[in-house]
Amino acid sequence: MSTAADHDPAHAHQHAQPEQNAHAHGGGEDVPVFDAAFWEDRYRSTTRVWSGRPNAHLVTDAADLAPGRALDVGCGEGADALWLAERGWQVLGVDLSPTALARAAEHAAERGPEVAGRLVWQEADLTAWAPPAGAFDLVTAHFVHLPAGTREGVLAALAAAVAPGGTLLYVGHDVSDLQTTIGRPNVPHMFWAAEDVAAALDPAEWAVEVAEARPREATDAEGRTVRIHDAVTRARRR
Repeated sequence: MSTAADHDPAHAHQHAQPEQNAHAHGGGEDVPVFDAAFWEDRYRSTTRVWSGRPNAHLVTDAADLAPGRALDVGCGEGADALWLAERGWQVLGVDLSPTALARAAEHAAERGPEVAGRLVWQEADLTAWAPPAGAFDLVTAHFVHLPAGTREGVLAALAAAVAPGGTLLYVGHDVSDLQTTIGRPNVPHMFWAAEDVAAALDPAEWAVEVAEARPREATDAEGRTVRIHDAVTRARRR
């Protein structure tokens, strides 16, 4: 899946941060390209890229949902998918890095056959693949940062994959982070506000339950504590 985020190289020093699912995909001479080759090299360069903990917003916003079928987009090494599977969800984890997916499968096997049996892993790039429509009770995408013009189509495909009564949880770095020292790539069109996602959802089909810039603390490259914000959108399909 082409995506960009706390999985981005600017955040490699933030080892204390929770696992973030994402990869960036850019185009143009002056825009960094975090494509499949970049992420495969990144995963192959070390034995673990992320912390192994689930994203905090998934824990906060999905803990009370009844288990069903879930799609974890940009699943990386599998922390979010495993968290869901341990709570009874049947999960499809999708990522563009085969090395990340192999690690996710290894981590699942370590949890035992009951958890591993609830998980399926698929290699795919969101810019070229769409999930089946209406197939999931939860679609979760954390820090899947795509260029403007691409993000809209991917968001529409992910929303279409949510079953009636299901939940879309779409989280990214808020555009305001570009005004901090946290070191986001200087590509403003790859960031958004939660309200942008909410506005893209047809109110006749969706009840937006959360659309906010949720603050948290991070550490920048100079070791300073910085308050940043995540754009968190949670919506229920009517």
